Amino acid sequence: MFHRATHEFEAFMTFRRSHRSGFTLIELMIVVAIIGILAATGITSFQRFQTRSKLVEVRANLKGAATAQNSYFTEQGAYLAAAPTPAAPPTPSKQVWIGGGANAFDTTGFIPEGSVFFQYATDINGAATAFTVSALGDLDGDGITSDFAYVHPIRGATVGPASSHALGCAGAGVIDPAIPAGAFNVVGPCTAADGRVEF
Repeated sequence: MFHRATHEFEAFMTFRRSHRSGFTLIELMIVVAIIGILAATGITSFQRFQTRSKLVEVRANLKGAATAQNSYFTEQGAYLAAAPTPAAPPTPSKQVWIGGGANAFDTTGFIPEGSVFFQYATDINGAATAFTVSALGDLDGDGITSDFAYVHPIRGATVGPASSHALGCAGAGVIDPAIPAGAFNVVGPCTAADGRVEF
C-alpha cells in the first residue's frame, strides 16, 4: 500500500512538472515591449487629437467675428478695427478675453464664450470697406505660431487687408482645402503649414 501511494505521488509530481503554467522571461519582455509601443503610439495620437480639437475654437470664433463685422457694416456703413485680443501673446493655455481690442470686438457684437486659446485681431482698409479677422495660436507651446484668418475684400477685389498680427496673414486670402490656391470669405489657415505641420 505504501509503495502504491508513493508511486501515485511521484506520478502526480511528474504531471505537475510537465504541465507547469506561467510565462518565461522572454515572453514577459515581449509583452512589456508591445505595451510600451502601444502606449507611445496612443499618447502621440491623443496629443495630436487634443491639439486638433482646439482648432474648433478658432474656426467658430473667426466666423463669429466676421459675421459680427458684417452686421456692424450693415448698420454703420464701415468695418471696425480691433487690436490683438487678449493683449498677451498666445500660450498653450486658455486666456481671459481682456485687453487689446476687446472693446472694439464688443462694439461689433462679437464676444467669445469664455477664455480662448487664440489671440484675435481685425484689420481694415483705409476706407473701412474691407476687413481681415485673424487669429494667432501656439497650442503646443513650441514658440511657433499658427495663423488663421477670414479675409473679406471689397466686392470684386482680389486682395483684402493684410493682418497686423506678427507672422500674420497676407490679404491674398486663406488656404481652403476645397480651393488649393486660397480663398476669400472662408475661415482657413494662412499657409498650408498652419494647423498641420506647425502643430
